[in-house]
Amino acid sequence: MPKMKSKSGAKKRFKLTGTGKIKRKHAYKSHILTKKSTKRKRNLTYSTLVNQADEKNIKEMLQL
Repeated sequence: MPKMKSKSGAKKRFKLTGTGKIKRKHAYKSHILTKKSTKRKRNLTYSTLVNQADEKNIKEMLQL
């Protein structure tokens, strides 16, 4: 049986933290930035953790 491939899109979007949680970037930061406030854009800069409900699916995509 061949090895299972992980989803290459997920590899680019998610990173694992030292404690095993999954880190992600915020959405809505790529274009149409003129109508968004400076505060909103600044807060979208920082990364955050994936919701616990989605962790199982993402770990399957990453083959963990």
